[in-house]
Amino acid sequence: MSTAPHIRPSDLAPFRGALVPARLDFLQSATGLLLALFLWGHMFFVSSILVSQRAMWTITKMFEGYFLFGQSHYWIVSTIAAGVIVLFVTHAFLAMRKFPISYRQWRTFREHMGTMRHADTTLWFLQAVTGFALFFLASIHLYTMLTHPDRIGPVESADRVWSDFYWPLYLVLLFAVELHGGIGLYRLCVKWGWFTGADAQATRRRLATAKWALTAFFLILGLTTLGAYIKLGIAHAPHYGQPYSPPALEALP
Repeated sequence: MSTAPHIRPSDLAPFRGALVPARLDFLQSATGLLLALFLWGHMFFVSSILVSQRAMWTITKMFEGYFLFGQSHYWIVSTIAAGVIVLFVTHAFLAMRKFPISYRQWRTFREHMGTMRHADTTLWFLQAVTGFALFFLASIHLYTMLTHPDRIGPVESADRVWSDFYWPLYLVLLFAVELHGGIGLYRLCVKWGWFTGADAQATRRRLATAKWALTAFFLILGLTTLGAYIKLGIAHAPHYGQPYSPPALEALP
């Protein structure tokens, strides 16, 4: 009668070591997905200015706990910003594991990318470049939200965009974040086999089409929204620093 071979704990050590990169890869994917979903929600929230100043004010006050506690608690917004910063830094740290770390590695990668002319390889390079840009651009915005949560609102945000001259930052940030996020979601779907059909190549083509469609949609929405804040900021410049107050509240004694 044959018996199962005896396996010593030391025999499993190489396999446990091999699980570490896989776990880090999963954590990178999870943080990236959470950030992408947050960014979509954030875009819809800030674009409420396209509906009306009152709509944007209502959403802002909802996140400040105004309708729940009867007054604004700005620490809630700061806490949300702090949570996003933790996710952002964690995701960036994990993603940097795969970046070329020397000029020679970058040159080798560029040579391979030019030789292969593979669309997904080019997308990875674009994602790496935009991710590097986001490490600086998004950090400025997140720090502002963390330290000045009281300056979020229809005219408050418009003042920051125009009078505080944030609009060039937000313009570059918009393109970087939408390209990076769209490519990231596409690569997540391919990597983990989401929405996979019988024909793998056809699935990739559909995912690529969906990716560019979503990127175009959010870029158009973002540019329109930024334009609205610029227009409002120009009009409100003579009253810089004066917060928005809904007419119904102003009528109260």
